[in-house]
Amino acid sequence: MLLERITNQALIETPRFDLRPLRASDAGLITMNLSDPRVALNTSSVPHPLPPGTIEAMIARAQADGRFEDFWAMDGSKSGGDEVMGVISLVRLEHDQSEVGYWVAPAYWNTGVASAAVEALLKANPQESKNIFAAVFQDNAASARVLTNCGFKYLGDAESFSVARNSKVATWTYSWKTD
Repeated sequence: MLLERITNQALIETPRFDLRPLRASDAGLITMNLSDPRVALNTSSVPHPLPPGTIEAMIARAQADGRFEDFWAMDGSKSGGDEVMGVISLVRLEHDQSEVGYWVAPAYWNTGVASAAVEALLKANPQESKNIFAAVFQDNAASARVLTNCGFKYLGDAESFSVARNSKVATWTYSWKTD
C-alpha cells in the first residue's frame, strides 16, 4: 500500500469544507476539472489541453520540502461534496508578502465556495503574510467579486500571460493587508 505523503502545511477548517494539503489521490479530480476549458482559460499557468503528467508534477511540487507555493484542496467530503471542489494556493513573496490564486470546479460556481476558501485562508494566514496580492482576468468579474467581498482593495490594471490562451490578458490587481 502506497502511503500519502504528509506535508508541513496547516489544515484549515470551514463549516462546509476543509482546506487540506494536496495528496496524490487528488490527481484524477484535479485533472478532470483543469481539463475543462472554462477553468483553464481563467488561469495564468494551466495549459489547455492539459499535457499528461502536469497534475502529478504539481502535486509533487506541493509536497516538496523547501517549496515556495502552498496548495490546498477545497475538500467538501465532510458535507457530502467532492474531495476536490477547487484548489487555492499561496506563493511566498519577499518581505512577508504572498500571492493567492484559486480555481473552483464548475459544479461549485456561484455557491460561495471561492469566497469561503479565500476568507478561511486570510483568517488562518498560514504564511504570516503582512500583505497578500491577487490578480484576476478582467473578463472574470465573478473572481473579482470574490476578492472585493473578502476585503481585497483594488490596486490597478495590469496584464498577465495566460498559458491556456497563449496570450497576454488584461488583469485587475488587488491587495489585502493584515490589521
